[in-house]
Amino acid sequence: MDIIYKERKCFSEAQLEQLFLSVGWESGHYPKRLAEGLRNSSRVISAWDGGELVGLVRSLDDGATIAFIHYLLVKPGYQKFHIGGTLLSRLLESYREYLYVKIMPSDPKTIPFYEKFGFRSYDSYSAMVIKRLGSVPDTLPVL
Repeated sequence: MDIIYKERKCFSEAQLEQLFLSVGWESGHYPKRLAEGLRNSSRVISAWDGGELVGLVRSLDDGATIAFIHYLLVKPGYQKFHIGGTLLSRLLESYREYLYVKIMPSDPKTIPFYEKFGFRSYDSYSAMVIKRLGSVPDTLPVL
């Protein structure tokens, strides 16, 4: 397996839909919004097997003090090959001078993975979210 890592923000809607739905994420039903969100992200690093998008990590930051890793996902058939770890390591390298790098794992089973990279629980707080999946269209409003 020859995985290539790229820093880029433009993906086809089909690539995003396939990747996100492969891990069971509802947001995969919103490929237009995913594509727009990635274009507006601070950093996006992707993993490719030939022309197939097999993994992705995305972050948002303020350019100086704090970065939020919004998601890290790898297609099921490619998990356990250190692709997620490589994506995360590459992203963290770019934030080594920041005061905070935060991630909010939505699955408790992933916490040990993130702890291997130095993440720790922060003041015993849990993430909070307003979830609107299923109640908004995939098309973005024109502003």
